[in-house]
Amino acid sequence: QVQLVESGGGLVQDGGSLRLSCAASGSVAEFWTMNWSRQAPGKQRELVATIINDGRTNYADSVKGRFTISRDDSKNTVYLQMNSLKPEDTAVYYCSASRMGINYWGKGTLVTVSS
Repeated sequence: QVQLVESGGGLVQDGGSLRLSCAASGSVAEFWTMNWSRQAPGKQRELVATIINDGRTNYADSVKGRFTISRDDSKNTVYLQMNSLKPEDTAVYYCSASRMGINYWGKGTLVTVSS
């Protein structure tokens, strides 16, 4: 059973930075994609960033140039570096991974950006 555990959330001021981590129970290199999504109160969950197993990355337009997804295979961990945070980035951030058509999800970590 794959387990994904997010950490690094917290309270930060407008313009600040945070780095989220997602530790996987297995090798992250085995996953086809690893993703960060977020869900703000009263809104649908949205995909924020993806890293494909060949290293390519994709970002939602709302975070391009501010967020960076990366992967450390030696630590079985995926990161989301978030800079220039805005109050509208406030959400629960979820890590997910896909392999052979199956999606696995973590329980999320809360990010709150104060104005």
